[in-house]
Amino acid sequence: MKRTKSFRESLIKALKNPIEASEYLNAVLKEGDVNLLLAALRDVAQAQGGITKLSRQTKLNRANLYQMLSKHGNPRIQSLESILKVFGLKVGVLPEERFFHHRKAGLK
Repeated sequence: MKRTKSFRESLIKALKNPIEASEYLNAVLKEGDVNLLLAALRDVAQAQGGITKLSRQTKLNRANLYQMLSKHGNPRIQSLESILKVFGLKVGVLPEERFFHHRKAGLK
């Protein structure tokens, strides 16, 4: 019998793709939980080659990256932008979903 891949293995494989990574991070952002976002960033970092590789690519200290992406981390926006750039992503701002409904109805 062929062994099936674990969820984690499938997730990490999918997160190598910047589109998949952006969808994953956006889904996590909707939850509004910073700790969940940091865990998701660690997942994407692992998929992209790990923290050591991320450190080299971002020119951020490896130990600082571990701390930044830990459960108690608090990354600065510049550091977050550097990390996302390595993943082929960027920070963006979107209107809340409730405004899409007004826009579709022709309201402002």
